[in-house]
Parts: sequence; structure tokens; C-alpha cells
Amino acid sequence: MAVSELAIETHGLRKTYRTVRGRTVGVEGLDLAVPQGGVHGFLGPNGSGKTTTIRMLLGLVRPDSGTAAVFGVPVPQRLPEVVARVGAIVESPKFFPAFSARRNLQLLADGIGAPRARVDEVIEQVGLHGRARDRYRTYSLGMKQRLAIAATLLKDPDLLIFDEPTNGLDPAGIHEIRQTMRALGDQGKTVLVSSHILAEVEHVADTVSIVTRGRLVASGRVADLLGDATGATVQVQVAQADVEQATRVLATAGYVVRSDGGRLVVDGAADAAELNRLLGGQGVWASELVVRRPDLESVFLGLTQHDVPGGTSHRGERRLWGGGGAGGRHGDDGVGPVGATDESTDGVRA
Repeated sequence: MAVSELAIETHGLRKTYRTVRGRTVGVEGLDLAVPQGGVHGFLGPNGSGKTTTIRMLLGLVRPDSGTAAVFGVPVPQRLPEVVARVGAIVESPKFFPAFSARRNLQLLADGIGAPRARVDEVIEQVGLHGRARDRYRTYSLGMKQRLAIAATLLKDPDLLIFDEPTNGLDPAGIHEIRQTMRALGDQGKTVLVSSHILAEVEHVADTVSIVTRGRLVASGRVADLLGDATGATVQVQVAQADVEQATRVLATAGYVVRSDGGRLVVDGAADAAELNRLLGGQGVWASELVVRRPDLESVFLGLTQHDVPGGTSHRGERRLWGGGGAGGRHGDDGVGPVGATDESTDGVRA
């Protein structure tokens, strides 16, 4: 990948924390490459190093070793050049509950030197124009999260970073945030969204990086990762008395068959009708055939199933695009961080 196409790039990024039991590894040798434009999912289970990585990218904590760059500008060495181009939600933002959404955003705009005309623009952008005059405390969780996204947009950043943005939301709220992130990506913004819910991000992301125990295990376009995964499986339900014969019939035909919770699972089979024909030809009738196609969760489980508990992955990294050196455009100088929270402040980094 050409260097100018990377919004985020890290090499050998490492961070440890001191605990009562000694040093605990948060991120271990992370090589991350996020292309410019679209939605990039930063995926992994809780405790896999996603938030720690984001905090290093935002200059909130310093890495022990390794390098990080945003649009080719090294972080944290030249952080002021980066922050004007980045908006982030790292923790739950806080707004004045008795003030309207518009008033809250006006105060933020005044504080960061953004024109007040941007307030109505970002309200429209996140779909809150019909409720802009309502008090913040009347908002649903999904609306509050969209207001937080609006706050990050006040400076019109090129890169948006959202850490677990759908935590605590109901299905309607998740749908709202998903639509907002997709719209921002379609507008040419780079949206980095971290999540431990792989299936959720699969619906909105163009590209993903999957991490576990602080290490990258796969990265690439969602379509490529799914296309490279093991093929579909078919779950076959037959009478208990027919299980042995059904297994023999399918195995003889060259299929890999295993038992799972009273059902037969046929790996690498995409044609349920063909399986039904084979079984019926031998007098075995299936009461149910369900095709299961690969998803990001199955890709992740396949990549990490050999991890050693308490240790790091012993599987090699799978990268479906090439990384590049640091490069790209430089941002404006001298704008301090507004809008991303750290452990001692509330709000959003815009």
C-alpha cells in the first residue's frame, strides 16, 4: 500500500503496566496499518489492547517502545500537528444535562475556536436536527452517543476514533450509531471503531484489524477476510437412529463430518440440496439443513484457537494488504486536544 494511503501506522508498538504481580503487557509488538477513508474495525476481545493502543495514538499514554504515526506524523513527538485532524471518543463523554444539544455544542465550539456555524452543520450530519433544542437529559443513549460524535466533528477532522461506541445501547441505538459511522466513512472520513462485538462491526466496516493479547492476528478488507476463511458449513438434523449411517454416507462422498450438540456439521459444504440428495438416496431423511457461512467471529476464533491462556498468540499474523512506511499529509499546528477523554477528564477529543 502506498504510504500516502495510511491514516494510522504503528511498528512494534509495546506498552506494559506495573501491577502488584509485576509488569503486565497491554500491547505487544503491534504493527497496525489503517488506510485513509472509510470505516476500519479495530476488533478483539476485552483486554486485547485496543483501548491502550488508541490512547497511545492520541498521546494520552506513552509506549514503552515502537513507533506510531497518524497521517505520517509521529506520535507523541509531534502531537500538536496531529490533534487538529483527529476527533475521538475514548470514554463516556459528559455534557450539561439541563442544556440543549445545540447549546452544549456551542460552548464546545467556543472553547476550541470553531465557528458557531459548524454547530448546526454537525447536528444535521448526525441526524439530530429534529431534537437539537431538547435538553440533553431527555436524550436516549443512542442520541447521546450521536451528540458525542457531533462534538468530535466540530473541527472537521480527517480521522475519527470511536472506542466501543455501542456499549450499553439497545438495538435501535446500535443501528443509529452504525448508520452515522457508515455515513461518515462514505463522506471520505477515516473512521476507526474499536469493538469486541465482531458481528456488529462486520455490518459497517470496509476493513478490519483483529487483535488478541496485544498482538495483531489478521488485517484486511472484510470481504477478503471472509472470502479467505474456511467455506460454509451445513448443520444436518437427522433421526438419532440414522446418525451413524448419515455420517458414513457423507464421509464416503468426501465430506468432513462432525457431531455438534446432536446435529451433524458438514464442513466446507455450501450446497445443502446436494447433501439432502445424497442422504435421501440412501434412505436417510434430514428434518433440517441449515447453511452457516463464515463471519468475522468465526475468522477470529479460527485465528486464535491455539492461543495459550495467559500468553500471547502462537499463530502468525495474516495481512491481506501491505503496510507502508510513515507518510502522508501533515496537519495544522498548535491546536490542543479537545474532546477525547482520558482517566482524569470528561468529554470528547475534537
